[in-house]
Amino acid sequence: MAKVEDCPGFETFGADVKAAREAKRLARKTLAEMVGIEWRYLANIENQGAIPSLPVMIQLIKVCGLPVERYFNPEIMREESEQRQRVSHKLKLCPEEYLPIIEGAIDGALK
Repeated sequence: MAKVEDCPGFETFGADVKAAREAKRLARKTLAEMVGIEWRYLANIENQGAIPSLPVMIQLIKVCGLPVERYFNPEIMREESEQRQRVSHKLKLCPEEYLPIIEGAIDGALK
């Protein structure tokens, strides 16, 4: 199993998975079942910086709504400010019913 030090661009992968899981109010066991892995393996990914196999990584990215470009094309992400990246990530995690409120706030700020 690869470690985060061996995979540039994946430094925050585990923490991102954990934050997305918590934002979606999913138990670790539930997310692990959705992805088809043991919950202990997911704990290693989230807390120990373990890098999963590509199929598991793809499933985690899909289920958690993570920005794939952050990991596979980090140069694109480096062009954006850190705050813009955080806001973009939070927006992807936001429940659909809150999007009109957020859009209204953005429209108001841009006027």
